[in-house]
Amino acid sequence: MKKRYKLTDLDCANCAAKMEDAIKKIDGVNDATVSFMAQKMTIDADDGRFDDIMKEVVAVCKKVEPDCIINL
Repeated sequence: MKKRYKLTDLDCANCAAKMEDAIKKIDGVNDATVSFMAQKMTIDADDGRFDDIMKEVVAVCKKVEPDCIINL
């Protein structure tokens, strides 16, 4: 399943790259893209566990960029 989310308060391209790398390491994630310019995130992950995976994604993103909000 592939979903796109709008991001709020993503402050820099470096943070976006760190978030993308961290998300790709989560078990069940096939691919992830975090765009600083578009303020969007695309996640392609396992259908059956998508909600649990998104909880992990939110936690990982909060560690890298505490101010960033993922509009689920």
